[in-house]
Amino acid sequence: MLKSTIPNLQSLKRPATTGRVRRFGPSSISKAAPPERAALLPAAPTTNVAPPAELVYVGLTASLHRPHEPTRNRLVALNPTVFHHPIRRDILHLCVNHYRDSLRQGSANTKTRGEVRGSGRKIRPQKGSGRARLGDAQSPMLRGGGVAFGPKPRDFSTKLPRKVIQMGMRVALSSKMLEHNLGVMKTMDWPSGKTKHLSHKIDSLGLKNTLFITGEEEVPIMLQRAIRNIPLTGLTTSKDVNVYEMLKWSRVMLDAKAVEFFERTLGKTHSIVDVVSSGSL
Repeated sequence: MLKSTIPNLQSLKRPATTGRVRRFGPSSISKAAPPERAALLPAAPTTNVAPPAELVYVGLTASLHRPHEPTRNRLVALNPTVFHHPIRRDILHLCVNHYRDSLRQGSANTKTRGEVRGSGRKIRPQKGSGRARLGDAQSPMLRGGGVAFGPKPRDFSTKLPRKVIQMGMRVALSSKMLEHNLGVMKTMDWPSGKTKHLSHKIDSLGLKNTLFITGEEEVPIMLQRAIRNIPLTGLTTSKDVNVYEMLKWSRVMLDAKAVEFFERTLGKTHSIVDVVSSGSL
């Protein structure tokens, strides 16, 4: 009776498998394909080669002292790593705040009760008058007394990494380029210091409310004398300009040396020619 209730032991055994048994772990990893099959597979794309960047083109603007210079069909090729950078509003916000913090004078000053002139005599006795307790006349509770937590001279300037500032310049130049508010002229020389002639020239070119940026070490003297009395016009050098001024002016005009300066200081380490040549190998 007991033997009939016990199942057949032969039915509990693992059925025989044909071939290799599949196991978990490192042994379950499939082996490499045979050489003849691997030759038919497509080659994996390489990730160490950057895609070739496209140049940015802008029309050449006539120079200030050469109105008849032919510039209709002349284009200027600009470095896309400088003039076609992705727009980052957060980087512009950091750069503008960093610049405006450095402009704060920070000279607000108030006197504490220890700095206010006067005697340290107690105004009235501690007890017996029925009124509130008071010390000397320089108490912050009294008129003419010191200030409890007033401002003191301090430095409001903040720190910002150099690479963030450089990225802000790239974003500012790229935003002007995207808005079609960036121009390039060959040179910014001006032979005369007369404001009248330069003002007529700027009006004829439609360059009102424009910031002129030159790549020279110093601003040309004649141009500075002629342009400083013209409203809605600014003049600076490429090494002195900042992100705040770039965004403040509605239009920016560069000369050839300023373009070379920005591409040399803000451009990436690899050039476009190097990327194209490395991608073709």
